[in-house]
Amino acid sequence: MQHGPVGLRLIRGRDARTLQRELLSNRSWLRPWEATIPGGVASFDMRVSIRRLLQQHRDGAGYPFVMEYDGEIAGQLNIWGVARGSLGSATIGYWVSERFAGRGITPTAVAMATDAAFDQFGLHRMEICIRPENRASLRVVEKLGFRYEGLRRRYIHIDGDWRDHHAFALVTEDVPEGVLTRWVQGRVPPGLGVAPSEI
Repeated sequence: MQHGPVGLRLIRGRDARTLQRELLSNRSWLRPWEATIPGGVASFDMRVSIRRLLQQHRDGAGYPFVMEYDGEIAGQLNIWGVARGSLGSATIGYWVSERFAGRGITPTAVAMATDAAFDQFGLHRMEICIRPENRASLRVVEKLGFRYEGLRRRYIHIDGDWRDHHAFALVTEDVPEGVLTRWVQGRVPPGLGVAPSEI
């Protein structure tokens, strides 16, 4: 998938070295938003991580991508927790290197991934859960018009503790023209991706 300089492709085993280098060189930038394991130690063995992600992909439980900018790896985007059948739902998670921030990579990649989930992967609903403190990610869902659906208390273990997350979602009926097209053409209804300030 490609839109301008932003590309989204399935992760490959040979991406391990580049992704590991980006993760390690972006520790202070990424740590506040990274999932952790209660009582566990974070692992940075990308080869093992990629093998697990590709196995989930083969099992139909996820779609692991790398985000690229002008052909250079800029981060990762994963569609995970795929539920088939009557739910037809999944969740998107992502990270981008600090040196690529502010170039529109993440909203473009999220839009392309959501369109693919709806049009190619047969899903009906896509969710993104974001910490209230993560202003950059909150701007992504606001730009793309993901609908605010509520606060999930102590939802995911992030940076060493259980953290609250705002939940946002889209269903296929929300975007008949596609997420990317709606955003690029400036037709995202205002206020959809905004969490209530009183929470």
